[in-house]
Amino acid sequence: MASYSSICCLLLVFMLVSCTRGESPYRFFNWNVTYGDIYPLGVKQQGILINGQFPGPSIEAVTNDNLIISVFNALDEPFLISWNGVQQRRNSWQDGVYGTNCPIPPGKNFTYVLQVKDQIGSYFYFPSLAFHKAAGGYGGIKIASRPLIPVPFDPPAGDFTILAGDWYKKNHTDLKAILDSGSDLPFPDGLVINGRGSNANTFTVDQGKTYRFRISNVGISTSINFRIQGHKMLLVEVEGTHTLQNTYDSLDIHLGQSYSVLVRADQPPQGYYIVISTRFTSQVLSATSVLHYSNSAGSVSGPPPGGPTTQIDWSLEQARSLRRNLTASGPRPNPQGSYHYGLINTTHTIRLQNTAPTINGKQRYAVNSVSFIPADTPLKLADYFKIPGVFSVGSIPDNPTGGGAYLQTSVMAADFRGFAEVVFENPEDTLQSWHIDGHNFFAVGMDGGEWTPASRLTYNLRDTISRCTVQLCLV
Repeated sequence: MASYSSICCLLLVFMLVSCTRGESPYRFFNWNVTYGDIYPLGVKQQGILINGQFPGPSIEAVTNDNLIISVFNALDEPFLISWNGVQQRRNSWQDGVYGTNCPIPPGKNFTYVLQVKDQIGSYFYFPSLAFHKAAGGYGGIKIASRPLIPVPFDPPAGDFTILAGDWYKKNHTDLKAILDSGSDLPFPDGLVINGRGSNANTFTVDQGKTYRFRISNVGISTSINFRIQGHKMLLVEVEGTHTLQNTYDSLDIHLGQSYSVLVRADQPPQGYYIVISTRFTSQVLSATSVLHYSNSAGSVSGPPPGGPTTQIDWSLEQARSLRRNLTASGPRPNPQGSYHYGLINTTHTIRLQNTAPTINGKQRYAVNSVSFIPADTPLKLADYFKIPGVFSVGSIPDNPTGGGAYLQTSVMAADFRGFAEVVFENPEDTLQSWHIDGHNFFAVGMDGGEWTPASRLTYNLRDTISRCTVQLCLV
């Protein structure tokens, strides 16, 4: 017969084991989405606010946290929120994009249930329907590592989120009407940083300390360059990947991308410009904020520092310099390099080529000659409930056809647990961003010209970064 002490010991061990299998923490958010007056470029506009804020409230979480986000739509039209960079593992109906989610009707609510499973890093959310993003409704997402997981840099003295991008003075409904008529968007009216124009934001730092800046391009149509007058930037993370810690004077950040840099306040105490400017545009727009040293009474002086404008090769070389930190842990304690993505045998090659054809007298945008038209029923629901006639698998080819463009509810086939090689091709004369919603991919190669099977010889199969959004420079 076991002794009393032995039974107590067994009970204690059982309790400890049970505790280690408990659920990850839950974080609850209640958001009310409304219209409200905003002044991004000094002119009153109707914006989209979340809990009365523009930009919306930040989401701060820790790896594996469960996020319960209840969204009430007080607008007069359907609304959805997408979580840029948050991976949806077997959870794609929470993506917040048309086709996987039913829109939230006016006066109704929907609760998103997300888990930031095995994720760290800097991301953002935005509205995905009806060009709502041009009216605001976006905000930052920060996912911290769990306390026991080492991070490859010392904790910074402060953590700043910068949501930057182009902005239009026209209402989002007017911009949508321009696109629906078959015309191109006009040139943006300006750039904004955290929802405001030049010199409207101040970031205060203490001399001698190091700060983390999480920068996301939340714009509609334009790549930007980011820089801080007189300060170097140490890149430490790109969309959830710890990077080799290279130093940059400025960084190109393309639509939908997010970067984390460390900046040391090691200059004489005064004010310094934080600058964003447009890339690859004939007219260069810029906006500024202020990096203010707490022990200085002075403000910024002189002109803001200039940056690159149309240099494509410069931007391409910078993109190639982004490498994975193979000695750093990711969201899990195993080193990121142990994923061995370079040893994976791909089962499917897909080439996606974007074009801008005219269909039925209207300017449209197409992939492999197919211009997507939404179905009345979200595709995930049609698939789950086996509703016929909504879409057909294989209604978009795996490769460019070179044929005439046409309208279709395009759906591509994929194999469960297969590994796809996806080649993005851009023959247009404007830079494009590609985003894979709810998933990440390894960006193994990037170059000008046409892709051929021989291009595989140049792939980085050792230390490329994993990300959710990649740019395609002009061919």
